Amino acid sequence: MEWIEWLLSREFWQLVFDHALFIPLLFTARVIVVTALERIMPAREVPYRSIILMDVAGAALVGYLLLPAALYVSERIVIQPVLPEFISALPTAAAVALYYVAGDFGAYWVHRFLHLSPFWRIHKWHHSLTHMYWLAGYRASLLQQVLFNLPWMMAFSVFGHAPWWMYWAVLSSHMLLNDWMHMNVSWRSNWLEWIVVTPRYHHVHHSDHSAHANANFGVTFSIWDRLFGTYVDPEEFTTPITFGIGEQVPLARLVAGI
Repeated sequence: MEWIEWLLSREFWQLVFDHALFIPLLFTARVIVVTALERIMPAREVPYRSIILMDVAGAALVGYLLLPAALYVSERIVIQPVLPEFISALPTAAAVALYYVAGDFGAYWVHRFLHLSPFWRIHKWHHSLTHMYWLAGYRASLLQQVLFNLPWMMAFSVFGHAPWWMYWAVLSSHMLLNDWMHMNVSWRSNWLEWIVVTPRYHHVHHSDHSAHANANFGVTFSIWDRLFGTYVDPEEFTTPITFGIGEQVPLARLVAGI
């Protein structure tokens, strides 16, 4: 079909990037596709009509204000490692795998760091949600975003002289991964959880039960929780999980992470 050929054409993508349309188009696709998946096989009831507009506005705030500010700060404090030449020469698929393993290992420890009492307020906004669904994951304070950027920016060094599209591919993958982790779906896969974080795996981490406050910190791979003793099996939950931080904190403080 002609319109499909046009969507796949160089001219279309040139238009998208020339007019800064990539992120809005991706977000629109996420709203349509991921919300549809949640409505087909929901794990819990979510009052979309009462929360979606506020969350879209919040996601826009994060995407167009907090994220650029966090990137500006992160770029000035991150330490770019000097890697052996053979790493820069790796095939793209191998570089992508190495990027996710290295970056996710660092992200796991940043995540654990943010759950320590002196630094919890930086991460508190992310756990303030009381309804878990795909868009809930956008909540990340300015300080949280700066800290989470660091391991991923360091890991990006594995791409060496990456093509222009690699940044956009990685950024898109992180957005979709964030959606995936927080999705309100009843789908489950015990074998997949041996490798990657799934929605129900991450929902355990968001539980408002104090016994699970320090569990399932993995961002992409579940292996880190198993290796470092923070794994809780979602199968152990026999009653519905509820979410939230159990306190009222001014929104400005949550967003700033102070």
